[in-house]
Amino acid sequence: MDVSRPHLQITDAPFDAAEALRAFELRLSRESGAVVSFTGRVRSEAGSTQALELETYKGFVETHIMEMAQAAQARHGLSAVAIIHRIGRIAVGETIVFVATAAPHRRAAFEGADQIMDFLKSRAPFWKKSYTEGEARWITPRDTDYVDARRWDAGAPAQS
Repeated sequence: MDVSRPHLQITDAPFDAAEALRAFELRLSRESGAVVSFTGRVRSEAGSTQALELETYKGFVETHIMEMAQAAQARHGLSAVAIIHRIGRIAVGETIVFVATAAPHRRAAFEGADQIMDFLKSRAPFWKKSYTEGEARWITPRDTDYVDARRWDAGAPAQS
């Protein structure tokens, strides 16, 4: 696999984040001194949430996420990027997203992963529905998600 290009997988199947991290690390060059990973899981919201459902147009979302991942890779000098994102119905406790970044130094790896997650949370074209007992409702990003994402807009200085 070409690690110079971000690896992206949009899937409706459950996946093992630990296995994804192991596979990511096996592909890295010796110059990748730092690896950062993030695993997002569906939380229960104090027992009220039973599942989330994500919908998207697969080719459309892949294009948008790949463009953003390549921009983050260039901005932070990342040597490798991997993103796996679930769609469909996802139960509480299941993994919904996995992001891994590698770079020669830790700061770049952390900031790259942070930028990618901010985009996925607020700007990736997913439609998200939360299921509770007897009710389903569409959910949108929080105001703080949009504030976080604006840190990475063109011309904005990277956060230290």
